[in-house]
Amino acid sequence: MTPKLGVNIDHVATLRQARGTLYPNVIDAAQLAIAGGAHGITVHLREDRRHIQLRDVEELKQVLTVPLNLEMAATAEMRDIACRIRPQEVCLVPEKRQELTTEGGLDVAKQIDYLRGFCAALMDQDIKVSLFIDPTQAQIDASCSVGADLIELHTGGYADLITGSEQDNALSKLRAAANHATQAGLVVNAGHGLNYDNVRPVAAIEHINCLNIGHAIIAHAIEVGLTQAVKHMLRAMQGSRADQ
Repeated sequence: MTPKLGVNIDHVATLRQARGTLYPNVIDAAQLAIAGGAHGITVHLREDRRHIQLRDVEELKQVLTVPLNLEMAATAEMRDIACRIRPQEVCLVPEKRQELTTEGGLDVAKQIDYLRGFCAALMDQDIKVSLFIDPTQAQIDASCSVGADLIELHTGGYADLITGSEQDNALSKLRAAANHATQAGLVVNAGHGLNYDNVRPVAAIEHINCLNIGHAIIAHAIEVGLTQAVKHMLRAMQGSRADQ
């Protein structure tokens, strides 16, 4: 069964913030993505506010007809924001000011006690908690220990590879991780670096519930529009030519 598609619209805000304008409009972009078939909308509210702003998250929560997935660091500031806005889902990610995008998964195993309390505070507000992790058994087991509802497998280790044998090995790790996590009772999402050319093998992995994809879709939207770009990604996930 083909996974659901969550569309990350961070880079709509990146373009807006580059000039400090009111456009392009993040809310309009979300609605266009939903019109194309997006099952959810993802935004990352970073500490440095380089793209998505707090007002974007507040407005999205008010108007969306699909679940809002808020990516954020596990800080007290972000916990308080999430508990006030109450998105349907929060995905905890590692965050560094100097990085271009999220690099690697959250090391849950090294902060189990802290994350257990952090997750509990969110869950008390009926927010589902996901952890963005590398596809290893140790991180999956740690995610269970802190009480997460879901995990999001970091697919960058697959997406950044070129040779077929390396990609096959990375896919095997993702399959094994998805199977182990499902047996442990976790819902499994995946994302990072996925595009129209490499998405199908990941979408074909059993137990993947949802793929969260942003940059490739927003880039393609420059050529075909956001609604069509989302439709093309859904087709690519199913193994059809994206432009058919």
